[in-house]
Amino acid sequence: MFPVPANCLGTLAVLPPGSLRCPDVTGPPGPCVEPMSPNTLASTDAVAPVQDDVTSPDPFSAVPQNLRLALQKRGFDSLTAVQTAVLEAEADGRDLQISSQTGSGKTVALGFVLAPLLETPRTCKGPEAIIIVPTRELAMQVCGELAWLFAGITGASVLSVTGGSPVYLDRKQLARGLRVLVGTPGRMLDHVKTGVLDLSNVRELVLDEADQMLDMGFRDELDGILKATPETRRTHMVSATFPGSIQRMAKRYQQDPFKIEGTRLGEANQDIEHQGHCVHYGDRYAALVNLLLLADGERVLVFVEQRIETTALSSRLEADGFAALPLSGELAQTQRVNTLASFRAGRATVLVATDVAARGLDVPDVMTVIHTSPPLDAETYTHRSGRTGRAGMRGKSVLLAPPNRRRRIARLLSEAGVDLRWCAVPTAVEVREELTGRARAALEKDLDASVGEGASASELEYAENLLVGRDPIPLVAALLARLKPAGRAQPKDVQTAAMTDDSGRREFQHRGRPTSYSGGRSSHTGGRSSQRRDFKAAGEMVRFFVNWGGNQGANPNRLLAAICRRGSVSGSDVGSIAIHPNASTFDIRKEVAERFERLAGKRDPRDPKTRIRRDQTTGPKSKDHRS
Repeated sequence: MFPVPANCLGTLAVLPPGSLRCPDVTGPPGPCVEPMSPNTLASTDAVAPVQDDVTSPDPFSAVPQNLRLALQKRGFDSLTAVQTAVLEAEADGRDLQISSQTGSGKTVALGFVLAPLLETPRTCKGPEAIIIVPTRELAMQVCGELAWLFAGITGASVLSVTGGSPVYLDRKQLARGLRVLVGTPGRMLDHVKTGVLDLSNVRELVLDEADQMLDMGFRDELDGILKATPETRRTHMVSATFPGSIQRMAKRYQQDPFKIEGTRLGEANQDIEHQGHCVHYGDRYAALVNLLLLADGERVLVFVEQRIETTALSSRLEADGFAALPLSGELAQTQRVNTLASFRAGRATVLVATDVAARGLDVPDVMTVIHTSPPLDAETYTHRSGRTGRAGMRGKSVLLAPPNRRRRIARLLSEAGVDLRWCAVPTAVEVREELTGRARAALEKDLDASVGEGASASELEYAENLLVGRDPIPLVAALLARLKPAGRAQPKDVQTAAMTDDSGRREFQHRGRPTSYSGGRSSHTGGRSSQRRDFKAAGEMVRFFVNWGGNQGANPNRLLAAICRRGSVSGSDVGSIAIHPNASTFDIRKEVAERFERLAGKRDPRDPKTRIRRDQTTGPKSKDHRS
């Protein structure tokens, strides 16, 4: 067991039920508490059997006193399985492999591992413990969480260094000295090479989300950092999964590791409901819109595969009335911080992200995760889905699956240990009925409350005047019709496809090339098969011309926004966009083309030089037209 100071004899007052959820972290954007969930305990070497319950009358008895006070201030009333396992592990100074489900409190458990070191007097200026993580967001979160956990330990300073932040600020902070350093591999190695960072006194080294760092190509950086540390250090690996690549890495970096499992490897989070919809490629956006409408303002995390998809899809969703923002590695650090702040605060309810950007992302109350296409492997699916169902709350993971990948998807779900429920994608009629039912229930509740409070004399007089010469039933019906939300996408028609095996020649495959969510193909996309399937689903289109091209700064996102604004259409009415050097063409759904032409053809005071007109060279565009 890890050493426990003699002063750790007090008890932590048990807080009332419901106080488990921790408030948002104040201070630098990004850090927040890694939520807790009531998982079972497994503390093993071989690995030992999982205990069904932790029956200790004082679950905090092994926690150092200074950390117990921090947990109390944070609102904790119990420990999670992985946290208890770390405290009870009889590791005898060995390297650790800590695995547990995402959202199970691994970062606090890691703090328990480092606490004995920080209780000893400081002997050097450089860091004594370093934690290497794959992304900037995860670095900020880990740094922020350890900062509040170690707040009661004198001199236990925690600092993060990541790419995207000014180097001179890193150097200034490192010069002051610190005990715990959290950072991304590239930036940390840069400071080592320039002599700014001295790792010769490191006694504890942690690789957090090591599998992701390998996937991102950080092997050389990790080798360089570890070479700069003493061989006497302890090396720990922390992850929700330990695939074969990580086991091979462990053999290189660790010696006789002690394995700690908060939950069995491969065991699915029971707080997450896994749901699948089989839809054709051209119906993906329609299915997504229906799902977001049913989410009704709850936080939703939408995963896409490539950076360009984050901006394209979020722009289209925004044009359809959703509060959506993109999150990808190509955004500047300030943009990423602002995006996450908006998502946490609820100003944006839909976050469209890549796997890399969202790795380790910890945002409270994410109720639904939507995979717009199947991930590459089970580990990625596990990490994606783990963004919901945190802190003991229920969550939902929804997979939009192409019909001809049955075997691959079945294998992926089996490896992830997930029992996915296949069901029909919500139709436009079903979505309308559900939303109408919710709206009427909320209205009746508000009316009951308002009637109980009583109306003013002027309101009663006005109501009486409205009833003069009018039948009350049609009058109420007319008022109800005005309750429809404005500026919001309407439910879309979408059909559930039949799942087939993987033997078909035309497989759904858009990895390796960007996909335009504006309906089809632009100068930034390649291939025609996805575009033609989209047109088949959308119906006949009419092509338009705009004197704005790549040389003038046009891109699919800016064009889509201008098209929707100028012609008062939604993103779902826009088909393919093709950008040329000095002009662009785009397609508009035939049903709204005449109205769009009339509105978009007017002079725009905000951009008087930009002209939009029907493309004179092609006329109406058929479903099989190639752009």
